[in-house]
Amino acid sequence: MAIKEFKLPDVGEGVAEGELVAWHVEPGETVEEDQTVAEVETDKALVEIPSPYDGTVAELRAEEGEVVPVGTVIITFEVAGEGEADASAAADAGGEAEPAGAESETADTDAGPAPDAGSEAAAGEEAPDRPGGRAFAPPSVRRLARKLDVDLSTVSGSGPSGRLTEGDVRRAAEDVAADDEATADDVSAEVGSVPTAESTAPTDGETAAEPEPTGAGAAGAAAEAAGRERTLAAPATRRVADEVGVDIDDVPAVEEREGEAFVTVDAVREYAEAQRAAQEADAEALSQESTAASAAASPGELAEPSADATAAGAPADGEAPAATEGAATAEAPAEPGPGDRIPYRGVRRSIGEAMERAKYTAPHVTHMDTVVVEDLVSLRADLKETAAERDVKLTYLPFVMKAVVAALKEYPTVNASLDEDAEEIVLHDEYNLGVATATDAGLMVPVVKGADGKGLLDLAKSANDLVESARERSIPLSELRGGTFTITNLGSVGGEYGTPIINYPEVAILALGSIEERPVVEDGEVVARKTLPLSLSVDHRVIDGAEAAQFVNTVMEYLANPRLLLLE
Repeated sequence: MAIKEFKLPDVGEGVAEGELVAWHVEPGETVEEDQTVAEVETDKALVEIPSPYDGTVAELRAEEGEVVPVGTVIITFEVAGEGEADASAAADAGGEAEPAGAESETADTDAGPAPDAGSEAAAGEEAPDRPGGRAFAPPSVRRLARKLDVDLSTVSGSGPSGRLTEGDVRRAAEDVAADDEATADDVSAEVGSVPTAESTAPTDGETAAEPEPTGAGAAGAAAEAAGRERTLAAPATRRVADEVGVDIDDVPAVEEREGEAFVTVDAVREYAEAQRAAQEADAEALSQESTAASAAASPGELAEPSADATAAGAPADGEAPAATEGAATAEAPAEPGPGDRIPYRGVRRSIGEAMERAKYTAPHVTHMDTVVVEDLVSLRADLKETAAERDVKLTYLPFVMKAVVAALKEYPTVNASLDEDAEEIVLHDEYNLGVATATDAGLMVPVVKGADGKGLLDLAKSANDLVESARERSIPLSELRGGTFTITNLGSVGGEYGTPIINYPEVAILALGSIEERPVVEDGEVVARKTLPLSLSVDHRVIDGAEAAQFVNTVMEYLANPRLLLLE
């Protein structure tokens, strides 16, 4: 066995350090290549760090919550030597070991050049396909493939450079399910028609077959204990079993190792969930029996839930019973409260530093105006159903994005950045629109790239997908970079006007207020109209106030007459 060190890679472009948020393994645990061993937070993203080896965790050299410089050894592994690995692989395959000198699939980090800092491989994604049939997929996709029992070598990737995505894996799983169903239909057709009730009725001396469990019975069947005397499992898996309160010998095993049942963390959680579902189903059944008994005892009366019961969280019709207060307290992390001190680091510090640099570097000026959007509201209502049929949620944002792109083409200085070192204003030839997004971890700005080449529904889908992945903390760092102009939505929280801070090194940001009926003067009369407030902050070193006003006027023209966007 050889000890291999793994250093914290540069998980962002030029990032010097990262906070080790959580370990997913512990010393002595067996790991596979690509298995997530840790989560590191840096530069507005939570990045999963995969194991580069098949082996055993030897030592964890950093504590959770510790800020670790890039290049620091954070974990060591015990890995089989090249000869051992080849012999083991050959034994598993039932063949002979390859001759000495054959290329090992697992690369020694000391034997070759270090990965390029800031590359996607350093961020936790796989390298492109290599000889040997390895798929090009990040760890999250590989986990999903294992969960859905999909062979990645049979799946074609739709991502950049043929990278596999979660959508590719799910489609492959659906195709397999459809093939299995078609095969089952063919078998049924060959066997003949479905047996009738008479043909399936038991004859004298036979025992009637029990029906398949449904409802509560099904949950109970799923939660049936295995009752083994011995179970193989990693220490982390046993710890999870203790946390969720199940006997690991009762958890159904999904595989065997060395002839013994082997249980994974996922199997433990599924078994615990099945037990919980069965208990809830039993409790609901008992409740229904109790209610029926009460109704029978007092015909014509219907008991109303008391105010105390409602206040205590009694479930409404169709809702699952709520967990007990004690269980909720045990599972939910404690929220910060008055008097607490919260570490200023990770995403929050990254946001603060970016805001500080933007505010104290670029002299901000904000231009505000309001546009009547009656036609926009009507057009969106007309297109909303069609968009839904294509599985796209159509908001007002893609209309604004198209209007912004059209205005940026007329005023290229607004789609720019200032290169202070070269003393040059860079007018971008790309239209990459950032969408400021509030997440549990703070503000993130995913970027819709090439917005000028996308149609209305493409913009809507791209923005929706990026915002969702940002809120789930699964967005790649590459999707948070490269913006040339940013849009932020104050209206989502009920605001009208604001003074947004520019997303440096961009030179402008547009804030949207809420679309509501407001008083407007038309032909000398005050009438109610749907209006949209706009606030444009610009870097006054690059953009003058007059140009800012002209840009906003152009955006307003497109939003007031949205059919003009069809010409763009």
